[in-house]
Amino acid sequence: MKIKIKAYAKINLLLDILSKLENGYHSLFMIMQSVGLYDTVTVEKIEGEKIEIVCDKEGVPTDERNIAYKAAESFFTFTGVKNSGIKITIEKCIPHAAGLAGGSADGAAVIVALNKIYGTELSYLELVEIGLRVGADVPFCIFGSTRLSQNIGDVLSELPPMPDCSIIICKPEQDVPTGNAYKTYDENSDRIRHPDNTGMLRAVLEKDLDKICLLTNNVFEQVIEVCDRAYIKGVMRKHNARAACMSGSGPSVFGIFYNDKDAENAYAELKKSIDETYICRPVKSGCEIIE
Repeated sequence: MKIKIKAYAKINLLLDILSKLENGYHSLFMIMQSVGLYDTVTVEKIEGEKIEIVCDKEGVPTDERNIAYKAAESFFTFTGVKNSGIKITIEKCIPHAAGLAGGSADGAAVIVALNKIYGTELSYLELVEIGLRVGADVPFCIFGSTRLSQNIGDVLSELPPMPDCSIIICKPEQDVPTGNAYKTYDENSDRIRHPDNTGMLRAVLEKDLDKICLLTNNVFEQVIEVCDRAYIKGVMRKHNARAACMSGSGPSVFGIFYNDKDAENAYAELKKSIDETYICRPVKSGCEIIE
């Protein structure tokens, strides 16, 4: 049996850090949105009682370091299902180490595919638990659409879908290790200006795109330096982006556009100097089975 899935990227319409927990993790308040930039993940049974990963993107690990591998291990451990051999093929379009949950999306797709292949019919909470063992963004990526994510990613609340718009995503040639981002935040936490979380939540609930754009915010922007971020935002604003913000711990920057032509013009200008530039729209799922 073979399952092919579109594994969608995410952006953070809002990202706030509320506190550092005793276990070293951070309590977060995030409003996350799935977008139409995706990896294609194929999962199939093979002979050999092993987890095999193939990826078309150079530099992506294909061993136990890959989140997709960890997701398969987590599924088999949690369910008690015997692994009789699984091959995972990843066609990468989501940039690596970009703040777009590309690895988490692949892991989520593997969990969804294995649940289907083995007919385990896992509940919502069971899928969240398996995903959380792999990574904080994996539970969101399983379900996707528009959601409030709290604590360490284990508390997810479904929200009304984001109103349709064009979204430009631009990833500079820079990687931002997530661990370093949180360390830098902790070193500067006493001077952070926190966003209007309640106002943003209300804007999303009311489907008020004007207010969503006004309140889009990411506290990491106050402590993480990203090359070309000012340039990217400048180009987006020049072409009438209603919001421009970094996603996750960076370095990717996204812009929200009401007018498709404005988005196309921004895309064309940014693409000339930054290769990893994409145009997409909000989507209403995290994983979509296509075969």
